[in-house]
Amino acid sequence: MNSYFTVKNETNVEYEIKRSRFIGYIKPVKTKQEAESFVASIKQKHFDARHNVFAYKIREGNYKRYSDDGEPQGTAGVPVLDVIEKNELTDVCIVVTRYFGGILLGGGGLVRAYSHTASLSVEEAKKAEMSLCVCFNLKCDYSFYGKVNSIFEDCGAITENSEFLDDVSVSGYVPEEKFSSLNSKIVEASAGLFSLTEKDKKYAEI
Repeated sequence: MNSYFTVKNETNVEYEIKRSRFIGYIKPVKTKQEAESFVASIKQKHFDARHNVFAYKIREGNYKRYSDDGEPQGTAGVPVLDVIEKNELTDVCIVVTRYFGGILLGGGGLVRAYSHTASLSVEEAKKAEMSLCVCFNLKCDYSFYGKVNSIFEDCGAITENSEFLDDVSVSGYVPEEKFSSLNSKIVEASAGLFSLTEKDKKYAEI
């Protein structure tokens, strides 16, 4: 997998229908443990709520889990998980807290309310595409450094750090499929004096 979608930010939204208050929480997560910890923190925060429904999906192992947390089976956790999957998200956790307003919503009403709150959460957090990137280091002299930024920009490379000592050392990352092209442009522009050193790989938003 060279790319996947998650969300940019941890955030929350609120939605009210027939006096029932729904609060949607969403967070990008990397592991099952991180997701469970997030769920536990929301349950602790809203210990007095009738329900703290959740769903999450982890890229590693394509693992997913959901809970209706006391709502009728299939009316809460599944709709939240459906929102995650319809948006093609992974490494994400959504918790929807419900404070009961005294009016029954019925099965269909619950499905719509939980689905809508989860959708609002995704919209608020904003989707992010994470691409598999090659991390690299470039050492060059000061005269060549003036050309580096324009070459990086042409290839979609991101600079993370630059050190200015006797030479310039630049670290950054670029989508995996563009690494060879970037390196070739560096070699060509420097007449073979400089090239990229590949370090490792990571997923990052470009």
